[in-house]
Amino acid sequence: MKRLVPVLVAMLAAGVFAAVVLADTTPPPTTTATDTTPATTTAATTTTAEQVVPVGVTLERVQIGGLPVDQAVAAVEQAFAQPLTLRFDATTISVSTRILGGRVSADTAVARALTVAPNTALSLRGGYDATLVRAFIDKLSKRFNRQPVSSRLLLRAQRPFVTKSVLGRTIDRSKAFLAITDELVHATRSTITLKAKLTQPPVTPKTIGPVILIRRSANKLTLYNGMKTVRTFTVATGQNIYPTPLGRFQIVVKWKNPWWYPPASPWAKGLKPVPPGPNNPLGTRWMGLSAPGVGIHGTDEPASIGYSLSHGCIRMLVPQAEWLFNHVEVGTPVFIISA
Repeated sequence: MKRLVPVLVAMLAAGVFAAVVLADTTPPPTTTATDTTPATTTAATTTTAEQVVPVGVTLERVQIGGLPVDQAVAAVEQAFAQPLTLRFDATTISVSTRILGGRVSADTAVARALTVAPNTALSLRGGYDATLVRAFIDKLSKRFNRQPVSSRLLLRAQRPFVTKSVLGRTIDRSKAFLAITDELVHATRSTITLKAKLTQPPVTPKTIGPVILIRRSANKLTLYNGMKTVRTFTVATGQNIYPTPLGRFQIVVKWKNPWWYPPASPWAKGLKPVPPGPNNPLGTRWMGLSAPGVGIHGTDEPASIGYSLSHGCIRMLVPQAEWLFNHVEVGTPVFIISA
């Protein structure tokens, strides 16, 4: 009996160990885990590249190569919007293209430029309003057109004085229209030089011609060519009771070898006409003035030269009267002053 107890104890202990071993080797129950986190889906994003004009492309000489479309359009519009510059004589005029109805289809032109090969030079024509252009030329004409102004013959400081003449001018409207519209359709913006048709006035300093000045008190007659002295002569002028008239006159008639007819004056009462010849009181030449009965002429009394002895006319030595006759014309102005 005593030996059985240890055996039982051993067997019981062995059974317990076996049970423990059996329990440890049993596979654990299967557990299924459910992931409640929602799945995340990533969407693919596609970016469209901005269109750029091919390198080196120009549009009416405007460099737009390498520029995005918007910048290219802006560059073209800015080039065509530049004001026009005009020059007339020393005056420079700047005019906005808006005043002339300037416009350009830049977006259409740039769209075409996107399709060409690099370094292509494209042309482009701007537009304008012809009515507005002509209205602008009207304003230019009113400002710059002028009528010709003739020189005037005056007496200043006891000498003939000739004022300056002024050329008439009229802007050439047809040439102005062509030049302005050509700049509007292109983007070059070169300075436009306006042309004018010039009109010469009837009288200029060069066409004044001969002028006679008679100084009554000094008994001198001077021939001028305009304001330039040609020759001076000693003459005879009127007596105190028959003074040579003062003022501005002109030669109205020229006679060679004239007859002398007695004037209707008391001093000539009873005298008869004198034919041409050495005894003719008028010598060989008569230059009648617009002052009635007064003229410049030769004389058969050379001793009177240098004195106030005539009956109102201006006497000259015969050879000198003949010389003067050949250097003046009908219409030649004659100034007679008291000096």
